Amino acid sequence: MLKPDVYVEINGVQTDIQVLTETIKDIWKNEGNLVKDLKRLEVYFKPDEKMCYYVINSEHKGQFEVN
Repeated sequence: MLKPDVYVEINGVQTDIQVLTETIKDIWKNEGNLVKDLKRLEVYFKPDEKMCYYVINSEHKGQFEVN
C-alpha cells in the first residue's frame, strides 16, 4: 500500500506528519512504554504555536515544541 508523505505548512512553519508520529513514539518509549501497547494515536499540530499535542490510547496526553 502506498504511504504518502504528508506535510503541513502555515506561515512558513512546516512539518512532516511522519516526523511528528516518530517523535511521539520516542516519547512513549522513553516513558517506559512499549510501542506495541500504542493502540490509538491522535495528533494535533498547531503551526501558529509551533506545538504538537497528542493523545495516546484515549487517555495519555502530551505535547512538544516543533522546530
